[in-house]
Amino acid sequence: MEAPHSGPAAETVPETAGTTAPEPAGTVTEAVTVTLTVTSPEQMQDLGRRLARVLAPGDLVMLTGELGAGKTTLTRGLGEGLGVRGAVTSPTFVIARVHPSLTGGPALVHVDAYRLGGGLDEMEDLDLDVSLPESVVVVEWGDGKVEELADDRLRVLIDRATGDTDDERREVTLVGIGTRWAGLRADLA
Repeated sequence: MEAPHSGPAAETVPETAGTTAPEPAGTVTEAVTVTLTVTSPEQMQDLGRRLARVLAPGDLVMLTGELGAGKTTLTRGLGEGLGVRGAVTSPTFVIARVHPSLTGGPALVHVDAYRLGGGLDEMEDLDLDVSLPESVVVVEWGDGKVEELADDRLRVLIDRATGDTDDERREVTLVGIGTRWAGLRADLA
């Protein structure tokens, strides 16, 4: 069910929004779910700028989606919205990049965990637990690897058409886990 929209992304809210949702590891935590439709890379970047308005130091954002789904494009918008230094590009080969704030806000720590096979033990070398309290930490491919860093976290699931297609449409599901995200729906309005 798609709602009419006045902005760049149409918001639909699943019937299960605001109820308890299962985590990948099978644990159950209170969650708020918001689903958005994005139809272009520019809209994905704009969604990142909108999300940046609600992010604060200590926030953990986990991005999940196939290659080319728009994870780095969303993060680029987060960087713009947070006012950080440096071009936000995929950290695939360096694993993590730190973008300091130019505005006195939190730094953006952008991690690509795709090449990391283990869980949090393998991530410890990145010292994310040290960076998290004063930064916004965004982890691409973080499911099953970084959940232990924060009880409250934002999971962003990006679904796109697969196969031989040039369809730019993405369904972006934001799952706010923990009390920090109780107002997610209102914060994005």
